[in-house]
Amino acid sequence: MQDWGNGPDELEKKVIEIKNHLKNKLGPQKGVLPLLIVVFLIIVGGYSSMYEVDTEETGVVLRFGEFSSYAEPGLHFKLPFGIERVYLVPTGRVMKEEFGFRTVTPDVRTTYTKKGLEEESLTLTGDLNVSDVEWIVQFQIADPFKFIFRIKDPVGTVRDIAEAMVRKAIGNANVTEVLTTERALLAGQIEQNLQATLNNYDIGVRIVTVKFQDVTPPDPVKAAFNEVNESEQQKESLIFQAREQFNREVPRARGEAKQALQEAEGYAVERINKARGETNRFQALLTEYRKAPNVTRRRIHLETLEEVLPRLDEIYVMDEKSGGLLPLLPLRKSLEGGAK
Repeated sequence: MQDWGNGPDELEKKVIEIKNHLKNKLGPQKGVLPLLIVVFLIIVGGYSSMYEVDTEETGVVLRFGEFSSYAEPGLHFKLPFGIERVYLVPTGRVMKEEFGFRTVTPDVRTTYTKKGLEEESLTLTGDLNVSDVEWIVQFQIADPFKFIFRIKDPVGTVRDIAEAMVRKAIGNANVTEVLTTERALLAGQIEQNLQATLNNYDIGVRIVTVKFQDVTPPDPVKAAFNEVNESEQQKESLIFQAREQFNREVPRARGEAKQALQEAEGYAVERINKARGETNRFQALLTEYRKAPNVTRRRIHLETLEEVLPRLDEIYVMDEKSGGLLPLLPLRKSLEGGAK
């Protein structure tokens, strides 16, 4: 944060120094020295009355030490000679605090260091295991006046409260939850608790996110915990694959079962209708048979022969008088074959 105000004591000292310097240079010339002092005061006043607010900043204007107004981005003027002071606060910037590590060179391939930060990253879980936790807290300044005047060290306060919240949340969880599946849930709880505490402090800070960068066991047991972590991930992967297979196979089986039921119902309806048709035909035939038994019997015999005989390749007729077999030439088939 930048202070654009100039205190009256500092300005008075500078004016006295310049006055003495000019007095020594100009000697007893009485009219020139006051004129130069006036010109100097005009220049200093004009320069100190202008200030610029960047696009990511908000200016907090104080008049005689009391809050006056906010200044939006752009070029502004204020009362000179320390009457108004301006503090520039980066309200449009997302600020980040790192825990357990520090960024050395932010670039495409950012480099980090953990040297001397072991005590900051080591935390104790609820089941009395130690874990090495690295996390970040991102926040924005919601109220610039409260941020710079409500508390002496707002950034340090955010760091202290964030560290306390993380240690409390991890201290209430077991090591398996911290190292494997519950990281996102713990981060969400920490973010809510941190924001609630900062609201009680009323320092004008809004938490953007709390994120665990890396959660690992201490080096002596890291290999064993990595195996556990891989097993948990494999378990989750297999469960996901099983659910995917279930969602694919069960609907298909249900569709096939429904199709089989519909085919069975259709077949049943077909058989019933066919049986009813045969029954009706038989009833009609029986009625005709009762009216003329001989004629009906002969007609049924002839109709049966018409239906059966065309299916036979060779037909023999028994003649009682001659006592032999009379072959019946399949003239109809021959004619049909010749026609083809």
